[in-house]
Amino acid sequence: MALTGNKGEWGEIYTLLKLLGEGKVYAGDRDLNKIQNLFYPIIMILRQEKEGNFNYKLQDRDVVIQTPDGKELLRLPASVFLVEAEQLLKAINENDGAFSIPQTEAFMNRIYCHSLKAKSVDKTDIRIILHDRRTKINSEMGFSIKSQLGGDSTLLNASKATNFNFKIHDVILSDEDIAYVNSLNPKRNKVINRVNAIKQKGGKLVFDKVDNPTFRNNLVMLDGDLPSIIANLLLEQLNSGISTLKELSEQITKTNPLGFDTKQASPFYAYKIKHLLTSAALGMMPATAWNGKFDANGGYLIVKKDGEILCYHFYDRNRFEDYLFSNAYLERSSTSRHEYASIIKESDGTLSFKLNFQVRLK
Repeated sequence: MALTGNKGEWGEIYTLLKLLGEGKVYAGDRDLNKIQNLFYPIIMILRQEKEGNFNYKLQDRDVVIQTPDGKELLRLPASVFLVEAEQLLKAINENDGAFSIPQTEAFMNRIYCHSLKAKSVDKTDIRIILHDRRTKINSEMGFSIKSQLGGDSTLLNASKATNFNFKIHDVILSDEDIAYVNSLNPKRNKVINRVNAIKQKGGKLVFDKVDNPTFRNNLVMLDGDLPSIIANLLLEQLNSGISTLKELSEQITKTNPLGFDTKQASPFYAYKIKHLLTSAALGMMPATAWNGKFDANGGYLIVKKDGEILCYHFYDRNRFEDYLFSNAYLERSSTSRHEYASIIKESDGTLSFKLNFQVRLK
């Protein structure tokens, strides 16, 4: 049975082939440009398959496929992997939706790679032993792969768990008013239209709580101010139409809704948002109780549209955080799937309105 996958799933195989073909990966700056004098030599890529675990070791100009105990299964020139990667990239760019690539699948079978995604229960997509030229140390690290070959990658997925609950203050709405607001259903900007209708009647959204207690606890463990900061980001996006987190951060820094002491020009909001993005990128998931440990402890591998792969290594934490902060933006998810953006009359007579938090990377 042929393997079928979307651009992102084939992008994981492309990453494997490209890295083995090149034998190194360059670091990137916050604007997705390669840093010419900073790269990490690849010693080995470790991959889990249903059939077992396999090691892809770079040796001279060859790729040696081994069992975990070192038994050699196959040896091929690294240049073969590079050719296969370029052919795969061409096929990815020529297809849409879910598709199969027989030539690539045949090569995958030859190199003991039988699935599009390696087995993983966390945010790690690929495990690599890299050589750090500065410390002279080889370290095994897990990386999350973010591919631009398809649509923009998700940093924090939307779900009912990422709903933020607001109370409607300063207005009394009749059942007819509520029904009218909830009936607004244009093809675009439904959330904005409904919020504007509440404002036109004199109402104001005031943050109440993060609906999901697990996500709420994860955020509070990171930083007790994060629930309120995210709520203000969501409101600012509605007010200004801005979606990038860097610009939204700049806006709420000016208005300072949490009343921080800004006399010293400390970057309170930016720092806390960067901390959130890093944690969401490497380990924290909204609906799962988080222990504070990073799964993808190496960082991110970004597959650019032209096929270039850049490494955002967690060792270079400032560069990694700057990349996330400069490229993250808020996106509105499906209101029907995640049950938000409708006025709800609670049993105590108060009115609630939910907004959803989802973050993507450009």
